[in-house]
Amino acid sequence: NFVSSVDSPWGTYAPQPHFEHRAAIYALALQPDAISPFQPYDELRPKPAEETDAEPSKADKKIKAGKTGKKDSKKDGKKDSKKDRKNGKDPDSDLPAILVDGLASRIWPVPVAPGNHAALSVSEGALYWTTSEGSGEAAGTTLNSLAISNDPPEVKVVAAAIDSYQLSRDGSRLLIVKGSAPNIVDAAPAEADLSKAAVDLSGWSFAVDPREEWRQMFVEAWRLERDYFYATNMHGVDWRAVLARYQPLVARVRSRAELSDLIGQMVSQLSALHTFVYGGDMRTGPDWIGQATLGAALSPVPGGLRIDRIYQSDPDLLERRSPLQVPGVDVQAGDVIHTVDHREVTTENALASALRSRAGHPVLLGYTRGSTELKALVRPLDGAADQDLRYLDWEIERRNRVEREGGGKIGYVHLRAMGAADINEWTRSYFPVFNREGLIIDVRHNRGGNIDSWILGQLLRRPWFYWSQRIGAAPSWNMQYAFRGPVVVLCDENTASDGEAFTEGIRRLGIGKVIGTRTWGGEIWLSSSNFLVDGGIATAAEYGVYGPEGAWLIEGHGVEPDEVVDNLPHATFNGSDKQLEAAMRYLQEELLRHPVQDVPSPALPDKSDPSQK
Repeated sequence: NFVSSVDSPWGTYAPQPHFEHRAAIYALALQPDAISPFQPYDELRPKPAEETDAEPSKADKKIKAGKTGKKDSKKDGKKDSKKDRKNGKDPDSDLPAILVDGLASRIWPVPVAPGNHAALSVSEGALYWTTSEGSGEAAGTTLNSLAISNDPPEVKVVAAAIDSYQLSRDGSRLLIVKGSAPNIVDAAPAEADLSKAAVDLSGWSFAVDPREEWRQMFVEAWRLERDYFYATNMHGVDWRAVLARYQPLVARVRSRAELSDLIGQMVSQLSALHTFVYGGDMRTGPDWIGQATLGAALSPVPGGLRIDRIYQSDPDLLERRSPLQVPGVDVQAGDVIHTVDHREVTTENALASALRSRAGHPVLLGYTRGSTELKALVRPLDGAADQDLRYLDWEIERRNRVEREGGGKIGYVHLRAMGAADINEWTRSYFPVFNREGLIIDVRHNRGGNIDSWILGQLLRRPWFYWSQRIGAAPSWNMQYAFRGPVVVLCDENTASDGEAFTEGIRRLGIGKVIGTRTWGGEIWLSSSNFLVDGGIATAAEYGVYGPEGAWLIEGHGVEPDEVVDNLPHATFNGSDKQLEAAMRYLQEELLRHPVQDVPSPALPDKSDPSQK
């Protein structure tokens, strides 16, 4: 079902056509005279009279039981078989034969509105399927049902917010998994009562020999690499010899972590990046203690810790800012923290101890500003949020530097990776600067993903006509949000995977110039679908990348920049960014040579002049 939820590509952020409710449910008639089981009754097919409670006769009982009193004979069997085949029935089954001629045209719509449907199951009296709505934390899956009936259809919700379900083989029961709890209910096209349907699995236990399981997983990892790896010659490696070499070491493995190490050594013989070993039934201690931070750079001074700098975040990302920047918290750079929850903190170790396990919980800071004693209630960050904030601070500093030194003529976009979150970041960062004269796209440290073609497609847009209007910004152009000036992409040795594909695409498609250092060198793509029995995986590099000239691209070497500029460690520590400086210098020189100018409007037409008609 293709109905776009976006009317046109005009508007904020140039919305792309989006097809959300793409699945509809249909029934296929196996024979030409079959009628949809959902077709309403009419004058040609009236609703049958209600069955009475009268006792069936002995003859009816015999017919229902299949005892007609006739004697079987080969002659009768042959006669019936010929008759059944003529009538389109399979003589060896109760099911009708499938008449293939015209099959594709015998499709009936099931009276269910299109949606994000999946997992369709059919019992004798009803259909069951799941419908998903929303995304991210707001996503939810509902189990729906519809009775197979000629009466007016009514879709019933069996259970909401489920994880999965399964219909029993005989169609009489439903297994509904919600959270970690399995529930078993009678299959019926109606709301299920799960209050007393939970199955208690606490008494279940399974005896597993870890060594036997590890031996199986090791050979399975080897086999899946053999079957999934993109190169049938396994990069020239004798893969059976590799198994013979490493398999005896499995007997010495004493933990799942050691098994992962051994699998990693084995798959490393393929000399391919995108080969990762992770996950599985790892042992973890229950006594993990989370660290917390205040989102600031601190240094020890007599009697406490001075706030040298509060890490900055994007002003639009309020939920990701430092706890010291939340409205109502009056803390500034230069203040000195003396206590946390009335505990003295004179060293960073003492602060870490005071904040242990306090991420997200309010703590009371005691601090001074000059000679004034102050207090503030803040909620410290956990380790992941602190890392994110530090990275945001680095991004904001580069963006602000480009704004200052570029005089507002050059835009800056940084992409940490090429995933769903980076679609959001591109939208947030590119559209405010699409009409600048120059553009820097920073993919240093990019961890990869799969959205390179989407961004490259936007950058390939070229305006070819303009509009003139009496009010508003003029001129404006079609090919919505097309960028008209020079582009620079910054890359480094930590630019990986799809970040490398994007960088190579920028150069091959003639979109812009690449500045930095040679990238990571991993460009064999993968699906990460070859899981082992305990949920762990040794990923296989599945899709080799090559160019139209017939040469393998990027893998094992990386993308060579057009201009090599390295950020040396000591200078970088002191705040220098030679790669960004080189990008700014190139764009400014390019704009002097080839300025991006607005296209002047032609003279207004004079329809009274015959030459203008």
